[in-house]
Amino acid sequence: MTETEIRSPMRVRANSSIWPIEFDMRPMLLMPAIALVALPLVGSPSTWLTLTVAGLAMGMIIFITASGLTLVFGLMDVLNFGHGLFIAFGAYVAAATLGPLVDWTGSTELWRNLVALGCAMLAAMIAAAALGVAFERIVVRPVYGKHLKQILITMGGGIIGEELIKVIWGPTQIPLPLPEALRGAVSFGDASLSRYRILAVVIGLVVFAALAWTLNRTKVGLLVRAGVQDREMVEALGYRIGRLFVGVFVAGSALAGLGGVMWGLFQQNLIPQMGVQVNVLVFIVIIIGGLGSTTGAMIGALLVGLVVNYVGFVFPALTQFASIGLLVAVLLWRPQGIYPVVNR
Repeated sequence: MTETEIRSPMRVRANSSIWPIEFDMRPMLLMPAIALVALPLVGSPSTWLTLTVAGLAMGMIIFITASGLTLVFGLMDVLNFGHGLFIAFGAYVAAATLGPLVDWTGSTELWRNLVALGCAMLAAMIAAAALGVAFERIVVRPVYGKHLKQILITMGGGIIGEELIKVIWGPTQIPLPLPEALRGAVSFGDASLSRYRILAVVIGLVVFAALAWTLNRTKVGLLVRAGVQDREMVEALGYRIGRLFVGVFVAGSALAGLGGVMWGLFQQNLIPQMGVQVNVLVFIVIIIGGLGSTTGAMIGALLVGLVVNYVGFVFPALTQFASIGLLVAVLLWRPQGIYPVVNR
């Protein structure tokens, strides 16, 4: 059997595990619908625009953080409740990287800030990926295909990792300020749009495009998804699916590290428990989107970001319940999420 002959089952998996079989536009319409409902509640169009951009930015940051877990579950069927460890570890490595680059982060020249931030993100992704290699080998590999054991052992691994972060960096909060040129906002009429949040939207779109292209347009993506559907067939062709799966887990860990940097800069401080805190939003997003669906995670993250920001402005007392309320509403409509994965 040739490589060309296995493309057909690959396409089946491409449609069933990552993208919905028939793309349904109705979940996509939820975002503009929520935005239009929020406009009269907010009152001021300029304030509404500011909240919308802030919500999209928050959603993109959550998506970057959630994309790694979505990738691991969607392609490997692994429930990694220790995902927060990679988020926190990446953020702390980025803080350590930015420390010596104070001349670059303190500059008012945007390109110098972006270079420093790029170095920190790269260091965070490499460190989180290296940690992912060890985590997969020691913690995850013995429990492949055993969901209950995966939940328990990965949760335990995450707790141990959090304690190690406290040993290395201490248990107290440390600052992670934005680079100088990314502070403040740019004016768009009467609205003020945060520079960092605009950057977050751009980075989120780049990550989504890179994932979509890799999974659907490259040989590696096709092989991995074909291996999920029929591992024996792909291994018979001489491909080592085990190594490809390790690569998927490492890539997911690296994305979590990147998401940790973005979230840390969003909050402008770090605590060892940040990974656990973000994990709550991450799991809400992937449940809303449909477990294992990259497209669903993207839409779910944007919905969460918009709802949290609108509710936080209009009904501040309900802010903590906004994401949970959205989750309940979506599951009442679609119990398997907005873009459920079939054959799961």
